[in-house]
Amino acid sequence: MAGLPADANFLAPLIAETLLDRLSMVTRDFRHILLIGAHDPALTAHLRATGTRLTLFEAGPRLAASTGALCGEADSIDLPPGSFDLIVWPGGLEAVNDVPGALVRMRALLAPDGLLLGAFVGDGSLARQRRAVMTDGVRTVARLHPQIDLSAIGNLLQRTGFALPVVDVDALTVRYGDWFALVRDLRAAGLSSQLAPAPPPLTREEAARIAAAFAAQADPDGRVAEIFRIVHFSGWAPHPDQPQPARRGSGMASLAEALKPKT
Repeated sequence: MAGLPADANFLAPLIAETLLDRLSMVTRDFRHILLIGAHDPALTAHLRATGTRLTLFEAGPRLAASTGALCGEADSIDLPPGSFDLIVWPGGLEAVNDVPGALVRMRALLAPDGLLLGAFVGDGSLARQRRAVMTDGVRTVARLHPQIDLSAIGNLLQRTGFALPVVDVDALTVRYGDWFALVRDLRAAGLSSQLAPAPPPLTREEAARIAAAFAAQADPDGRVAEIFRIVHFSGWAPHPDQPQPARRGSGMASLAEALKPKT
């Protein structure tokens, strides 16, 4: 992403591209779309270009005002049930106060056979950053959001009423010359702490200790490889015409027989 400004959200276009690729494989039209987080202009423009009705929703008042989006918390969106046949959520689920409540709300907003398609930075991300902030001499307080793993989001999609849930992950490695460059990227991507109450600010000495602990994990060339695990998820609002799983116990083939070595 060399063409982006130094303070740009480099994750937004990457996530947008993968979501559009996945959406291109869905062979149906969507007339009413809800986009939660218009962080990538190309994604917004593409969805608008389809000729559908597009509603934007933002958690941040400043960004909502600049994009003409509705503003509020994703777990309490106040819109009529069944209003949308597609909800696109390119990042932010991991920062919601009530993740199950947010998914319940998404399910309620979808019309039958509507699709929820999203992504977020998930469990296993930023391992070197997490080790660095726990170094000696730094106050032990929560400074990073809890992370959601693959099994948790898959179970949550099922528990909140979604059919045909799909979850997978892409690992993105980004190499940093110092900890402060990583912090700039996290702030640009909206991944800095939004915990309430906010943790006390780092002292200059604490920041220096974290930066040194981060640098100590560098490769021989002096750069630190940090991993962002992008979790992609999708689920459908149930509809009678959707494929249904076979009834339990209805299989006619024996797995034991299939696994026997051939002679």
